[in-house]
Amino acid sequence: MNTKRIILKDKDHPDIEQLREPAKILREGGLVAFPTETVYGLGANALNEEAAKKIYEAKGRPSDNPLIAHIADFDDLLPLVTEVPEAGRKLMEAFWPGPLTLIFPKSGLVPYGTTGGLDTVAVRMPADPAASALIRLAGVPIAAPSANTSGRPSPTTADHVWQDMNGKIQMIVDGGAVGIGVESTIIDVSGDEPMILRPGAVTQEMASAVLGKEIFLDPAITSGPLKADVRPKAPGMKYKHYAPKADLTLVEGKEETVAAAINKLVQEKVEAGYRVGVICTDETLNLYPQGMRRSIGSRLQEESIAHNLYAVLREFDDLNADCIFSESFSRNHLGQAIMNRLTKAAGYHIIQV
Repeated sequence: MNTKRIILKDKDHPDIEQLREPAKILREGGLVAFPTETVYGLGANALNEEAAKKIYEAKGRPSDNPLIAHIADFDDLLPLVTEVPEAGRKLMEAFWPGPLTLIFPKSGLVPYGTTGGLDTVAVRMPADPAASALIRLAGVPIAAPSANTSGRPSPTTADHVWQDMNGKIQMIVDGGAVGIGVESTIIDVSGDEPMILRPGAVTQEMASAVLGKEIFLDPAITSGPLKADVRPKAPGMKYKHYAPKADLTLVEGKEETVAAAINKLVQEKVEAGYRVGVICTDETLNLYPQGMRRSIGSRLQEESIAHNLYAVLREFDDLNADCIFSESFSRNHLGQAIMNRLTKAAGYHIIQV
């Protein structure tokens, strides 16, 4: 399959004529990668079970890992769900369009091939102008997980998508680098109490403030991956995700202690002949004399760390790193999402110092 790539002239004010061809591909059951404000998505018609299967095949994604349906307007939600709980309505009004996915009881219109066999459906309304225009032009909700090989770091540029999806999908819509850099927050509003299934840019604190009460994290976020016989309710809960090819280890503790511990680990690996990567920050870059050092951003600006996370992990793949040691970060606010992604990328391998 030849993968066509189109470069948007203006991603903030997309030319509808440029989007007609990818919209037609989506409507007719094909696969198109496109930018959102979080990461690049791999889109297919969410109401077409055969199209959803193509997503799983292109990504090498387990079939019980549910997809997120992307919509462009509030009216697009009602045909997909049987009800909109009060908590869901409040969160929609506060954060849509934006980096928030909500899980509702699904209607019969949504095939089980899209929901991973679940009676619930995950829905998001992206804020990215190109994504919104493309969905609206396609005229159908678009199922769109991240446009990468399953398990790899998510793509934040069209080049990342090309690395993983060239020859597997019909088209890539190139809108440049994304803004946020980590996937949307996922909140389940289908039960008695709302529950965060994946942290993101809409933080636990932000969602709790809107609902007027604390909203809790699903235990799978803090206690490790789901067991093999448990069906995940949202992407990223069960399988190893976001991982570079190299073995990644997180080192957690006080800044000075962490730097000393990483330097010792790096020296041991370098002396043994390994290519070693170090993930640090603008503030600590000079503390590491050895290894392939990469700053992920500034601790004073969590947004920069989230934005650069996947690009740095993919860069170490390009550098053929054998192992990577990373500093850890705050688990509050946006740091909750950053540490969630890093912890999964490391396969829960964390050293406390």
